[in-house]
Amino acid sequence: MLPVVLPPLRSWNEFLDAAMLEPTTSHASSRRADYGWHGAPWEEALQLAMDGWSVPLEETDVTVGELRESAGLSHAVTLLEPTWDVTGSEVDVGAYLSGVPECMVDAVPRQISRRGKVITFLVPGGYSNTIGHYVIINRGLALAALCTAIIDAGHSVEIWSGFCGTLHVSKMEQRFSGVARVIAAGEPFDVGRLIFAVAHPAMLRRLWFGVWDAQPKRVAAAMQTDHYGGPPYTCQARDLPEEIHDPYVFPYLTETDRQWDDLPSALAWARQMFRELELIQE
Repeated sequence: MLPVVLPPLRSWNEFLDAAMLEPTTSHASSRRADYGWHGAPWEEALQLAMDGWSVPLEETDVTVGELRESAGLSHAVTLLEPTWDVTGSEVDVGAYLSGVPECMVDAVPRQISRRGKVITFLVPGGYSNTIGHYVIINRGLALAALCTAIIDAGHSVEIWSGFCGTLHVSKMEQRFSGVARVIAAGEPFDVGRLIFAVAHPAMLRRLWFGVWDAQPKRVAAAMQTDHYGGPPYTCQARDLPEEIHDPYVFPYLTETDRQWDDLPSALAWARQMFRELELIQE
């Protein structure tokens, strides 16, 4: 069995360092000169990964702010939460009769997360080689827009990218997996980095391929020979570090997914999913 389960890459810089290592195979797809399918030349992909993928995009002429507005999530939701003190607008009769000095109640505006202090998302970076750029971009922009809106609503978000799939070696199948933290909870939120990581074809076809191209020769050669594996490109919660609990793992992108054909449909799907998870309140 080949060692095809990689240790988690716990920071964006660690991921970039792993992607930029010298390939151990002479047929590394990550470094190919043509770039139509990859979405960008190798050097440009690295620059976008470091600087972030800015919007508006020329082909869509839409900003992140406009996407969030279209999703109906441009403002944080404020809820009223009761607090007890020695002064207030109403009396807590039970506390008063018990002699508790803090028996007065006020309703204080507060932003509340129903999932706790940190929400962890794992976004599969793997998909078929036939998936078009516009599908990848629409899905990624919808997810990025919703994630920024969730942060605006008071949640702390941690976002991981995963490239997992099935490797065919000597008539045998092995599941391969690698995960990289894109956004860590508590760090300054870099929306340009997030958009690149979830919406740009080069995230998979340049950088994730680059990570595997730099693995030990037998591994890199097997990945390249098998065209970097095949479906299902399903990520699993156990692919993440063991200290991470209750992550939400997105389904991987397939050719039959029609919700990503245009931005309004993509936003509607993502918005409904987040509503069902009770991550947003309207």
